[in-house]
Amino acid sequence: MNPGKLNRAYWIDTLRRIADPVLVHLAKRELKLKMPIETNGEDRERYAGLEALGRLLCGLAPWLESGSDEGEEGRYRREYAELARDAIDAGTDPSSPDYMNFTYGGQPIVDASFLAHAILRAPTELWDKLDERVKANVIAALKATRTRKPVYSNWLLFSAMIETFLYRVGEDWDQMRVDYAIRSHENWYMGDGVYGDGPDYHADYYNSFVIQPMLVDILDAVHTLDPEWAAVRERALLRAIRYASQLERLIAPDGTYPPLGRSLAYRFGAFQHLAQMALQHRMEATVEPAQVRCALTAVIRRTIEAPNTFDAEGWLTVGFCGHQPDIGEPYVSTGSLYLCAAVFLPLGLPESDPFWQGEAAWTQVKAWSGRDFPMDKVLKLPFSK
Repeated sequence: MNPGKLNRAYWIDTLRRIADPVLVHLAKRELKLKMPIETNGEDRERYAGLEALGRLLCGLAPWLESGSDEGEEGRYRREYAELARDAIDAGTDPSSPDYMNFTYGGQPIVDASFLAHAILRAPTELWDKLDERVKANVIAALKATRTRKPVYSNWLLFSAMIETFLYRVGEDWDQMRVDYAIRSHENWYMGDGVYGDGPDYHADYYNSFVIQPMLVDILDAVHTLDPEWAAVRERALLRAIRYASQLERLIAPDGTYPPLGRSLAYRFGAFQHLAQMALQHRMEATVEPAQVRCALTAVIRRTIEAPNTFDAEGWLTVGFCGHQPDIGEPYVSTGSLYLCAAVFLPLGLPESDPFWQGEAAWTQVKAWSGRDFPMDKVLKLPFSK
C-alpha cells in the first residue's frame, strides 16, 4: 500500500483525537463546564475557550474545505465540518453559555484572528454554510476586538488578519491596520528569510506560529488592492519559501527538533509554516513534497505518542514532549495548546497530490546516513535590506 495513504489515515485519526474534546463539548454548549484550565498564569479561563476554538479550526480548516468526500474520510470530514459550524455558533452567540470573550484584556485579538484565519482557509465550510444569524454574530464578535490594542510585535498581524477577513466577506474594514502590519514587518525583516518579532530578533518559532503564515495569507488576500502590497508579496513569498526550507532541516531523523524559545507547549504547531508552504505548493524545487510529509509524520508521532500528552478525558496537557507543566509560560493554558493542529494543514491536499505519494527521506535523514543532500544556501535578494 502507498505509505502516504497510511500516513494520511494516521494524521486524520490524530487530528480527530485532538479536536474531539473541543468540538464535541462546544457543539453541546458545555465547553466552559467541561474544559480543564491548566496554567501557570492567572485569569486564563477568560481566554481559554476562544484560544481552543480559533487555534484548532485554523489547523482543521483546509481539510474541512478540501478533504475527500469519499468513504470513511468523507464521512468524518462532513461530521467535523458540522461540528465546527456548531462550535462557531456556540462561541459567538451572546445567549450561549459558551459565548467567548472578545473584549476583555488583550488576548482576544490574538485568538479572534486565528478564528478569522480559519474562515479564510475554509470559506465554503466555515462561512458560506453558516446561517445568516451566525454570520452576523461572527462579524460583531470580530469587530468588537477593535477595542483591543495589539502589542508592537507579531500581534500587529492579528488585527490585520481580522480586517482582512472583514474585507473578504464584504464588511467595512480598516486598511490602515493591514498596511501598518505589512509595513512594520517589512521593517522588521532580518535577512535570510527571517523576520524579527518586533524590532528585535528572537530565537523562537514565532516566524512559524504566526508571522509568516499570516503575512503570506494576508498578502495573498489583499495584494491586488495596492501596488505596494503586491511588491511586498513578491518579496515575502521568496522569504517564506526560504524559511520553510529552514524548518524542514530542523527535523532530526527521529522526528525531534530543537526546543528553542518560548511557547514550546504549542508542540508541532512550530511547523505551521512548513505545513502551509506544502499545502500551497510553495516549497523549493529541491524539497520533495513526500519528504515534507515524512518529516512531519515523524514529528507528529514523536510528539503525540509521548506519555501523558493527553489527560484522562482526552484534553491536551501542557508540555513539549509529554506532560511538562513548568514549560508553560503564564500566558499558556489548555486552550492555547490547540495551535498544534496547524501541522495538519496539508490534509487540504487531495490524496492524489504528490505530497501523499510514496516515501522520501528528509534532509537530516540524508545527511546523517552519509547520503548526498542539497547544500543550504542563504537567500540573497537585490531588493531586500
